[in-house]
Parts: sequence; structure tokens; C-alpha cells
Amino acid sequence: MSMDKLKVGVVYGGKSGEHEVSLQTAFAVTNAFDYDKYELVPFYISKQGTWKKGAVMHAPFARIEDLKLESSAGGTQDALNALFARLYGGAEALDIMFPLLHGTFGEDGTIQGMFEMADMPYVGAGVLASAGGMDKVVMKKLFAQAGIEQCAFTYFNVTQWKQTEHEMIVQVEDQLGYPCFIKPANLGSSVGISKARNRDELKTAIEFALRYDTKVVIEEFVEAREVEVSVLGNDEPMASVPGEIVSSGEYYDYAAKYIDGQSQMLIPAPLEPEAADRIREAALQAFRAIEGNGISRADFFIRKSDGALLINEVNTMPGFTPYSMYPLLWRETGVSYAELLDRMIELGLERYNRKQALNYENGVQA
Repeated sequence: MSMDKLKVGVVYGGKSGEHEVSLQTAFAVTNAFDYDKYELVPFYISKQGTWKKGAVMHAPFARIEDLKLESSAGGTQDALNALFARLYGGAEALDIMFPLLHGTFGEDGTIQGMFEMADMPYVGAGVLASAGGMDKVVMKKLFAQAGIEQCAFTYFNVTQWKQTEHEMIVQVEDQLGYPCFIKPANLGSSVGISKARNRDELKTAIEFALRYDTKVVIEEFVEAREVEVSVLGNDEPMASVPGEIVSSGEYYDYAAKYIDGQSQMLIPAPLEPEAADRIREAALQAFRAIEGNGISRADFFIRKSDGALLINEVNTMPGFTPYSMYPLLWRETGVSYAELLDRMIELGLERYNRKQALNYENGVQA
């Protein structure tokens, strides 16, 4: 092995409704890595939360199913030993972790916190940005504080729904009206999202969303174009060209994103230069609002009635499937898939090294 090779742990799967999306992302990413430059060590997390650690990869897996490491002898204890090896000088210590997890227990700050405790450099957003970018209610409050215009919304948790169902319905009807969109507060990839056109559909949609989370967000319907921008960087982030989604369905749901492949992506989006610049700047503003690091994708609506730009959300671990918007936008901007992976690792190491300069002594003798 060349001493110059970085040892990168790739972790994927997860105890999440986006488990399958994570496998697709991991398959694409591990196929794109330069194995002459990196040593990859796979870590698979099952839907039950158990871990498996595979051997060093010398070539990509041939099938997505191979990512589940069925023949691996390394279980949860071996995986955690490798993660924490930097603290005790273990030979299996990694140089950096590359989380390819979507949704809960992966994109919400939990695993990022574990990496921090293990003194492990990692790719992507930190604990704060991950948590804020995952919870749609917190995210929307951060956008509001930053002065970023967004759709009208309301929210409540499962206890409020059970105790005051009628009041919650009236609140939605008074504040938003129909149609409206119902979403789990802590889930991505459009999982659990429904459109309600009347009270019966609203109740059904809320119950459906509460299967995935204990809190729901309900947003007004906006007749709009859907535009996305990729962001890359730490303190001096860059924004890609914008891209536009033309959905194959009534809206851009899970099937449209990951299954049917029929939604159209317009890259770059057909926008006037001034409008494109405005959207790119808004994406950077949203990145800073959540204290972003590494990467994010900012999703916007351009309201058809007046051209107003409305932030929908930011995604701190956007998909990397073959037809995912994030890498395609960077390709159009002039950054290849392989260059993108290199840069993401550089940014993770840069952030880690910067934090190593911090002083944790308070001058008080114990």
C-alpha cells in the first residue's frame, strides 16, 4: 500500500426511512472513487441499527446488495473499535469518515456527534448544521431569522394532534387553506409527503406523515417552478449553476426522485443571468443560516404569479445517485464527480485541522 493513500471509511444504510436511498448513494460514490488514491473501508448500518465493517475495498462492489456485507465477519464491536481507534492509537484507525446516510440517525447530527467524540474527521455538515437542516421546523425558523423569504407554514407534534385534532385542522384551514402539503418534520427524499385538497385528505395525510416522525410541517401550496443549487465549501462556500426540476408527477415525490427516472432536469435552469445570480446568492445565504460546512443543496420555488423567490429547504446530505441533481449541477459548473469527492474530503480535513488549534484548557488546576 502506498503511504500516500488516505484511508476513508464510508458509512451507509442506516436506521431510517431513507435506507434504500443511502444504498443507492453509496453504490454510486464507491464506484466513482479513485482506488489509486484512496483506501475505502465500508461500514453498513442495518435498519435495526446494527453495524457491519467490511475489509478494505480494492475495487467497487458489483451490485448494490453487496453493500450489505453479508459475508463480513466484522460486527458492531469491530466497527466501533475502528471508529474510535484514533483515541487509543489502534492500527485500524481511519483518516476520515464519509457518511452517506440520509434521514434520521445519519443526516440529523447524531452520527456527526459520534465522530466528534471519536476525534474523527468527517465529510459534510457538522452537528449543528445537520440537526438544523434535518428538522424542517428549526430550519424554517433559521431562514426567517436570516430574512430569507419562504412559503407560509404551520406545524404541530403528535401529542397536540391527538389532544386537539379539530383545532389543528381549523388552524391549517385558516392559515393555509387548500391545497396544502403535509410533511414529516425530520425526513428527506420526499418520504411521507402528501398533498391534501380537503379536510378528509388532510387528516389522512397527517396520520401518514406521523408514521415517519412525531412532528409534522404543513405548507401552503404555491404554483411555482422548482429550482435547486448545489453549495460546496466551509467559510468561503461556492454555489453551482441553478438547475430546474420538471416533475413527472403532480409534485416531486420519492418515486419521481428515485424510482421512475421520468422527471426532467434542466441543467442549467432556463433563467436570466440576473435571476440565476440571485438564486445562487440565496443558496449561500441559506447555507450560512444553518451554519453549513462541506456541502448542501438549496431548493427554491419561483412563484409563477409574481416571480418571487421562496426557499423550500436545504439538504445537508443530498443524493449522489446517477441522476441526482447535486453532482450534475457541479458537473455543469465545471467540477467532475471525482473532483467533487476529492474536494469534499479536503473540506472535512480542513475543518478538523482548524478545530485542532482550539484551546480546551481553562487554566484551572483540578
